[in-house]
Amino acid sequence: MRVLVTGGAGFIGTHLANALHRQGHYVRVLDDMRSGDASQLDPDIFVKRGDVRDVPTLWTVLQDVEVVYHLAALVSVPASVLYPRDYNDVNVGGTVALLEACRDVGHVKRVILASSATVYGDQEHQPVHEELRPRPAVPYAVSKLAAEHYLFTLGRLVGFQAVALRIFNAYGPGAPLPPSHAPIIPYAMRQISQKGSVIVFGDGTQTRDFVYIDDVVEALVAAATAPNVDGQVINVGSGQETSVNDLVATIGRVVEQQPRILYNREASPGIPRLVADLERAHTILGYRPRVSLEAGLRRFYETDLRFRRGRRSTQAPLTDLAFHPPGL
Repeated sequence: MRVLVTGGAGFIGTHLANALHRQGHYVRVLDDMRSGDASQLDPDIFVKRGDVRDVPTLWTVLQDVEVVYHLAALVSVPASVLYPRDYNDVNVGGTVALLEACRDVGHVKRVILASSATVYGDQEHQPVHEELRPRPAVPYAVSKLAAEHYLFTLGRLVGFQAVALRIFNAYGPGAPLPPSHAPIIPYAMRQISQKGSVIVFGDGTQTRDFVYIDDVVEALVAAATAPNVDGQVINVGSGQETSVNDLVATIGRVVEQQPRILYNREASPGIPRLVADLERAHTILGYRPRVSLEAGLRRFYETDLRFRRGRRSTQAPLTDLAFHPPGL
């Protein structure tokens, strides 16, 4: 199978591209390297630095490609509130440009979009299933939902198969740890392992669905060959609901340090609950998450160099870095 992974030098993209390559598929990666790291990719993977909105570049990397994974996107929820036009331009415009290019080259059989659980927003019904009406509350979520609509509409019109995987809170080695608004797991793991404080918005009782990267990759890989996926939206999560307080306590056990939590009760913790219903993923993809939260956190801690005992991160101070609640 000949595969293109847009955003393939990012966190999920590198794990996916390496897994496909090691299974014997021919893999190309397109990434603008704004936040990607091509050094994490297997050396035999072809990497093209470029913008997903650039049509000539897309025509080049799509030659002879049968399956496209579309992961290229801006992904910061807080930044999307500040710069909604940029998020629309890249996440929606980039998706449309890619789909047009797939139409033009004429041989792409299936396009798999990495969508987001943020499209659900605040839902009374939990776990959330794919038939619920999306309630996106931030521009990032709006951009992902719009990308889904373009994917399915153009798929029907052009003739390629289309599937969108709504990924919940993925974590694992290489997870991004930016200097502000860092995801809760790598942020808390670094802070606790280095005896810093963890700032939690609200009272920490808000819940999320944390899914280990290997399970995410398993679902993505299955989506390339599974029958009956055309036109489907499919949740990819752990199916386990975990509060931020319980998550921080579990990280403390893994790193063998007592967490020091500072609660910012005036800051919004985001939606109160979010957990995935995985029935459709199991039925269509044969997907069953294999890695428990504690086991995944332990793998993350033991394999990511940023958390080795005695080493201090150079990315940000230990005490005052707040995170933006995942899965807003």
